[in-house]
Amino acid sequence: MPRVSQLQTATFQPRKTALSRPEMTNQVDHSEHIRLTNHFVEIDGVPTVPVSGEIHYSRIPRDSWEERLRLMKAGGITVVATYIFWIHHEEQRGQIRFDDNRDVAAFVELCAQVGLDVVLRVGPWCHGEVRNGGFPDWVQASGAELRTDDPAYLELVRTWFGALGDQLAPLCTTDRPVIGIQLENELYDQPGHIRTLKQLAREAGLHAPVWTATAWGSADLPTGEVLPLYGGYGDGFWVDANSPWDPTFRAHYFFSHTWDDPGIGADLRNVAVDEAVGSEALIGTVFPPATCEIGGGMATAYHRRPRPSALDIATVAQIKLGNGSAWQGYYMFAGGTNPAGTSGMQESHATGYPNDLPRFDYDFAAPISASGQLAPSFAALRSQHAFLAAFGASLAAMPSSLPDVRPRDIDDITTLRWALRTDGASGVVFLGWHQPHLPLPTAQGVQFRIDLGTDSLTFPPKPIDIPSGTLARWPLNFPVGAERLDWATASLLTLLTPGGHPPTLVLQAEHGVPVDFAIADDVPVAMAPGSTGSLQRFGDFWRLDSTDCVTLTLNDGSATILVLPAARAADVWVLDTPRGREIVLSAEPIWTDTDGLAARSSHHPMVQRYVPQQRSFAPVVFAAHNGPAPFTAEALVAKLTQAPPPPAGYGSVSGRQSAPNLENSRTSTYRLEFPEALQPQEGANLVLTLRWEGDVARLAVDGTVVADRFWDGSDWTVLLPPLSADTVLTIDVIPLSPDSSIHVPADAERRRRATSGALDGISRALLTRSVVWSEAR
Repeated sequence: MPRVSQLQTATFQPRKTALSRPEMTNQVDHSEHIRLTNHFVEIDGVPTVPVSGEIHYSRIPRDSWEERLRLMKAGGITVVATYIFWIHHEEQRGQIRFDDNRDVAAFVELCAQVGLDVVLRVGPWCHGEVRNGGFPDWVQASGAELRTDDPAYLELVRTWFGALGDQLAPLCTTDRPVIGIQLENELYDQPGHIRTLKQLAREAGLHAPVWTATAWGSADLPTGEVLPLYGGYGDGFWVDANSPWDPTFRAHYFFSHTWDDPGIGADLRNVAVDEAVGSEALIGTVFPPATCEIGGGMATAYHRRPRPSALDIATVAQIKLGNGSAWQGYYMFAGGTNPAGTSGMQESHATGYPNDLPRFDYDFAAPISASGQLAPSFAALRSQHAFLAAFGASLAAMPSSLPDVRPRDIDDITTLRWALRTDGASGVVFLGWHQPHLPLPTAQGVQFRIDLGTDSLTFPPKPIDIPSGTLARWPLNFPVGAERLDWATASLLTLLTPGGHPPTLVLQAEHGVPVDFAIADDVPVAMAPGSTGSLQRFGDFWRLDSTDCVTLTLNDGSATILVLPAARAADVWVLDTPRGREIVLSAEPIWTDTDGLAARSSHHPMVQRYVPQQRSFAPVVFAAHNGPAPFTAEALVAKLTQAPPPPAGYGSVSGRQSAPNLENSRTSTYRLEFPEALQPQEGANLVLTLRWEGDVARLAVDGTVVADRFWDGSDWTVLLPPLSADTVLTIDVIPLSPDSSIHVPADAERRRRATSGALDGISRALLTRSVVWSEAR
């Protein structure tokens, strides 16, 4: 088994340029709320690392908006980003719609009510795997030279932006809620056109302090006019089915100071990726490094269906922070469902796109699924965002320093992957020891030596092993009230500052890593009464051994450290409530409303909150629920028809398999029989969870198709519309041929190869009615 070198060293590298302020947000479109520097972002005058999450209002039922937004905020999102898809609003020329879930102004106003800032990605070409990139068919067929300064095209855009301005102008000032506007998307060589779009947006009344554009692919952007934004996906659907794990994906599992990604959008570029610097040269000199598309998941194309794990997703995000990210932006954070449209709203081979996408499904394996369920990635990212909320002001001012010895290339699995952010006094060591597909070994006998310029620090005194899969944010010289934590091998999570009580630094333990820490010799450390486990001193450091939550008191109570065990990481929430910032333990989706905590569950929630005064957790009491009764029940699955053996393929475009036409294909049809009459119930969510096998499936309610899915081995969850006792719910499945050349995740491929013949079946259909429980007043 390969070994990692024992001593890991790094030296503090100050920023190469002095702090400066670009014209944007400072002189031009001056804002009191958000301001840019060349190093970091300021929110209300404080250095901050904003966290933006993509959600598409027009892909989500309007009555689900508020819950999705409150969950996003509970997950640490501070900024909502959303595409405005032209085709969703004006499928037929002149028939512009802002009704129902197309009411973008109502959505923005709701974001403001929830306490979230907004970035509008207005396009007019957006993509987002939407038909024609978001252009209505009539625009596509207009004969104008699209995405250029062709006067005929600009006239179409002027009318469309004018309609948006009529809706959004009152919300687009130089303050909140709209803090940013993205122009176009993945436009690489027309800086003049981006300037024109900015002018047209302004003429329509669309204003914001921050103007942005995607900068990957060595994009040539108008200098100073837009903030360049970058991204990072650890895997993607846009490469060939038989492609190995692409280097552009693999690179995101390594710490570096390179922000450009030549792989994103490469399937739509007609030119070879070059090595031009593009707008990356502006980072640190004019603008801070910022992202808008860190992969929160991944869409599935017919020919290739990647399914990133929670750890895959969280690792890429963690590495961006270690690299020096000044703005964490995710695509997607909440999945959705395409509207039906007259011809389908998805990109496909029929629209000239190189990949076939599902007609309805845009779940994206996002932290919040299209059905509103939380994926494991939600918790994995939530801890990083809690860290940013508590320590972002310090972190934003800390440049990134890379280790003295770094991986030689993307094939190196023996050199530990880590980075340092420090201001020369205190700092954070970021570990990202994970990658998918090609597992990493345990890093054995690791120590760190950090040169801070005026001081050096070696820790831990006894070398430790770092298991594969470790993500960590270890503090260096970190203040804890009047004391100072020299170092710790448990991750920074948050800081609680209850009024009139000592501050509590919260650390999260890592699986398989001992919780060691050092503090000044003259500071006594003790376990609070009621804590279980052992606390031992070894020379100049301490070791905590416990499988439970433990509170440590420093200097007889001048400050405390709460250490949370690795086993509870998925249940830890850090919420801003009417009581202040709180630590809450809950396996259920939970958020904050105006009065306290709220949780969605199919049973009475089991939630605990940390009480700093008592240095222990106490149960949260929820009021008895008087609405519809929650339940979980199995549905009976009746097979009505059997599909014939499927072909190996249904045609292809440029070597990529095309999806079968469900309307013209023979399918296996299943009917679900409900265990009870399911009358519509206000405030209740009815979610269907299907465990199934096949190639493509679609779900119909009373004969109307409402959802579809390409099989990737995972369960399929669907938020159902209101149902009645006589509702007919059917599922059509096209079996998956053993000879098909599509790519599915490794676990799905094993199931496929273990089956003789075609995959076809529904092994479980679970119905869950969940309701919202409110904290007792």
